[in-house]
Amino acid sequence: MVEKNQSEEKEMNLVDHLAELRNRLIVTALFFIAFFIVGFIYIKDIYWFFVNDIDLELTAISPTEIIWIYFSMAGIVAIVGTIPILTYQIWAFVKPGLLPHERKATIGYIPAIFLLFIGGLVFGYYIFVELIMPFLLSLNDGMFNIMFTVDRYFKFLLRITVPIAILFELPIIVMFLTSLGILTPDFMIKNRKYAYFGLIVAGVLLTPPDFVLQLVVAVPLIVLYEISLQLAKIVYRKKLKKHKEFMEEGSAT
Repeated sequence: MVEKNQSEEKEMNLVDHLAELRNRLIVTALFFIAFFIVGFIYIKDIYWFFVNDIDLELTAISPTEIIWIYFSMAGIVAIVGTIPILTYQIWAFVKPGLLPHERKATIGYIPAIFLLFIGGLVFGYYIFVELIMPFLLSLNDGMFNIMFTVDRYFKFLLRITVPIAILFELPIIVMFLTSLGILTPDFMIKNRKYAYFGLIVAGVLLTPPDFVLQLVVAVPLIVLYEISLQLAKIVYRKKLKKHKEFMEEGSAT
């Protein structure tokens, strides 16, 4: 009888957790839709913000390209705006299972994730407008009549900026994995050369075949790795300190 009650209680807890998760996903989806609508309303302002930085006239060769621009630009606004909402909902969902000091430490991840993503987008956009596009246009040297379609231009822009924005989340990912005990500073130090190689490869994949451009992208990513390493050391020291205090309390009792 007791085992049956315990089983029913576990099932109820699981149902409650799933219901809470569903509610939080619904809230996130509603915010996404709201930001999407805002992006859709201000699509012209967003579009002109991007095209004012280039000395080119973009061409739409089919009605579907116009629709694609509306949905893609509104989608980017929705994704950026929803990031802090989504991260908070995830944090709030796992909050009951965290200790007080863990709650205090992880709540700071929410604005950091948002700011790093924005910083990555800004950096990627600056690299695209100031370095990548001028380099590619310089290859023309008057040989061709250049015409950019809206679809191709913005797809190329997003292909550069979004991966860089994701890579800018490296410090948060490293801190989180370190706090879980999955990653350690010693592991990062021992595998530093492999990490550098991976970041350089990422820089090569994200930029045209020009050494300077690849260096401009790879160096900030390597700096981010070193910053992540220092943050991992801080998290790891705190983790060891908490473990030591816990062990001392246990031995005292």
